Amino acid sequence: MRKQNEQRVVILGGGVAGSLVAKSLQFHSHVTLIDPKEYFEIPWANLRTMVEPSFGERILINHREYFTKGDLVVSSAVNVTETEVLTADGHQIVYDYLVIATGHADPVPKIRTDRLHQYKEENQKIKSARSILIIGGGPTGVELAGEIAVDFPDKKVTLVHKGPRLLEFIGAKAGDKTLKWLKSKNVEVKLEQAVDLKSAADGHKVYRTSVGDTIEADCHFLCTGKPLASAWLKETVLRNDLDVHGRIKVDENLRVKGRNNIFAIGDITNIPEIKQGFLAQKQAEVVVKNLRLMIEGGRECWRETYKPHSVMAIVSLGRYDAVAQFPLLTIGGRIPGFIKSGDLFVGKTRKLMGLNPHTE
Repeated sequence: MRKQNEQRVVILGGGVAGSLVAKSLQFHSHVTLIDPKEYFEIPWANLRTMVEPSFGERILINHREYFTKGDLVVSSAVNVTETEVLTADGHQIVYDYLVIATGHADPVPKIRTDRLHQYKEENQKIKSARSILIIGGGPTGVELAGEIAVDFPDKKVTLVHKGPRLLEFIGAKAGDKTLKWLKSKNVEVKLEQAVDLKSAADGHKVYRTSVGDTIEADCHFLCTGKPLASAWLKETVLRNDLDVHGRIKVDENLRVKGRNNIFAIGDITNIPEIKQGFLAQKQAEVVVKNLRLMIEGGRECWRETYKPHSVMAIVSLGRYDAVAQFPLLTIGGRIPGFIKSGDLFVGKTRKLMGLNPHTE
């Protein structure tokens, strides 16, 4: 129950950034977390569940495990006014401060057990297939190919990417090292091609590409980019606060530009840097500090600023290897694999959320 005069913070989105803000502010204000699902999913680890479904027990965290004090509304926001949020299930929630962290649109089950069941279904799909087609050569497609190639070396894996190289979001060296590693694991990689999914309709297992190649595969996984979860904002008071790509324009304090009490963090912002989970966490920490300062009446000059980070990424290649790009160095193999690929930062993330690094 809200105490008299307690400041109301409403958070839209229970992903990497929103969940951390909710966890960190719940004892400093009256927090309402609005999310279309009842759990937080560690997104960079979910591909491991497709080869090891039990891994999902650690990466799917019910919001109530870390968010014990505030209000939880399992629904989607459909409108924002200057003072309140309206949800799809009819809630009207008044806010003093609003944090938008809706990320990308990813239609996953509302209930945790249903998501765990989904992992098992995807695992069965892989197990029962002799040949697998992966469409998309970004981090998701590459990491899925790596997971399957290492855990199921007998499977014939083909990866098709429309671009001229893999991992186009980082440097060419990383893409070259990744291509070499995948080929060493007998993954066939086809670049500068697109796949016509309709060509394999009606039970046929032969897919055609844009250059006329044919690929036999028992199943396929589409690993292309997901749209931002911001289209609904175009019908709200924030309609003029979006850039041409649908990203929210923010200032150095991560407030929506020109607004004092509305913040945006994570993939949905226009911050000029790679959209990654660990950066979303850093943004969440900045917003937590700024909100606590504002709630407690601190001076504006004390507010924390956020500076965009230079390109840095680690892409897992199975359980033991990875390719890493740092500001002055690109390396592949067991060293970056040791940093990320074993546990995929799951224990570290659970600990950040105040939970047992393993399951209870």
